[in-house]
Amino acid sequence: MGKVVATYTVRPAKETPGGYRCVSDSDQVRALTHAPTFYFYPPVNVSLESATEILRHSLSEALVIFYPLAGRLHWIGGGRLELDCNALGALLIAVESEGKIDDYGDFRPTPEIRALIPSVDYNKPIDELPLLLVQLTKFSCGSMSLGLGISHTIADGLSALHFISEWAKIARGEQANSPPFLDRSVLLAPEHLTAPVFDHPEFGPQPLLIGKQDNMEERKRETTTLMLKLSKDQVEKLKDKANKDRSPSDNKRPYTRYEAIAGHIWRSACKARQHESQQPTLLSIIVDARNRMEPPLPPRYFGNGTFRVTAETTSGELVSNSLGFASGKARQAIEKATHEYLQSSLVYVKCQEDVTNFRNFHTVGCAKGAFYGNPNLEITSWARLPIYGADFGWGQEIYMGPGGIGYDGKVFVFPGQGQDGSFVVALRLQVRHVDAFQKFFYEDI
Repeated sequence: MGKVVATYTVRPAKETPGGYRCVSDSDQVRALTHAPTFYFYPPVNVSLESATEILRHSLSEALVIFYPLAGRLHWIGGGRLELDCNALGALLIAVESEGKIDDYGDFRPTPEIRALIPSVDYNKPIDELPLLLVQLTKFSCGSMSLGLGISHTIADGLSALHFISEWAKIARGEQANSPPFLDRSVLLAPEHLTAPVFDHPEFGPQPLLIGKQDNMEERKRETTTLMLKLSKDQVEKLKDKANKDRSPSDNKRPYTRYEAIAGHIWRSACKARQHESQQPTLLSIIVDARNRMEPPLPPRYFGNGTFRVTAETTSGELVSNSLGFASGKARQAIEKATHEYLQSSLVYVKCQEDVTNFRNFHTVGCAKGAFYGNPNLEITSWARLPIYGADFGWGQEIYMGPGGIGYDGKVFVFPGQGQDGSFVVALRLQVRHVDAFQKFFYEDI
């Protein structure tokens, strides 16, 4: 990890609204863990001490605007949480490392990468855990990394990136001019609905391997992470393949790049896992509801504006049919996410006596909570998120990515650094499936 030079608790620069706030029904089913991300910066002519001071003072200002991140969570029964806006602050650590940026290879989320982000002892009472963790590491080559852990109960990817963008503006001496919308009650289940109006398989039990009574054996298998790159040409080839078999009478819009990539990942995983043809398999997709709600959520809504939707079929169907079949299944799942369906999802959560089992834990080998590993997958797309451009005064990052991938079958899809039409697929798979997955992933593209 390197040598810890300084540790700070950073509180808001001035008094902020206090008291307890509800978290939304969407927030209540998020992982209790902190979502880890990191940024790498090229060699810069700024000392660790100076950079830390810039971050410390600008973060203090940013927490005035994004004051929920300075608070703490509290249990209120039934596995549910509420937010205490008590301004206890965020954690900031400065680290000096003898390592070099080249030591991290292709930046796939390894334990060494995870060490660039503050660790958390989740055995501690939840009201003792900061919601925002920051680690600035200076390497011997002059490069720096900024590792962040942001409570997944408090913010999804878009909200986290909004915060980082505004914080970076303040660090550069600019005006933060895009305040967040902080009233989470807009994503509480509507009071006039007393029961869900749709079935919600995303909250139900996931398919198990044929012949198995539970997923404990699969949870315990050795896993590793992969970073697979798709050039613009490869992405276009996948998109063309997905759309090749569409009938002329099909008036729907062509499958998108993301639908093509998602279908391709799903098929490749089924082949690599060598499922029986009748093996049920589920694809879980995270969709942004901000513009799917009616009316849309207020601009810059800060919280979890994403929902899980699912598609299910058999491995035999996926493998024996063309890519268009898999992409079509992915689209059907995404198109389920109407305003009515999303409201029904909130009501489903509200009606649960205890929501504990709906939370997944982003920790490898964890036996608790939901599990989306073999024979299933869960895909999160950062394709439309503004993931690049976190300039805190020492220039643009050379890389940004996930700092951890918590379980077998978890996949991130995000645009390549150059914004050149390429994509990166970061995922965790069982070690025994890795070689075959890579073979099928790059076959025929």
